[in-house]
Amino acid sequence: MSNTLEVKLLGKEYRVACEPAERESLLAAVAFLDDKLKEIGDKTSSGARASGERLAVMAALNLAHELLTVKNTPADAAAALESESIQRRINSIEAKLDESLAQHEQLF
Repeated sequence: MSNTLEVKLLGKEYRVACEPAERESLLAAVAFLDDKLKEIGDKTSSGARASGERLAVMAALNLAHELLTVKNTPADAAAALESESIQRRINSIEAKLDESLAQHEQLF
């Protein structure tokens, strides 16, 4: 089995290094980041879509802010992490379903 994985963010494919044991968590991270990028892209006020680089920077800033907020609020951290964990699991399941459907697409 290869130690790389092809993932898609905003419709663009990327090949990333990934150990087999980390595959599920990477797919969950990809799904989470793709959702965040789309969310930020949908919120852009200009008529033109923001560039991929600008969206990536904005997503990184948003995610860093969320992480620091969770780290600085210990009382809420456990609930936030649990909610985030559940969302990552859902995203991972969705990614697995998408991958499975893509592999069996010729049957439909």
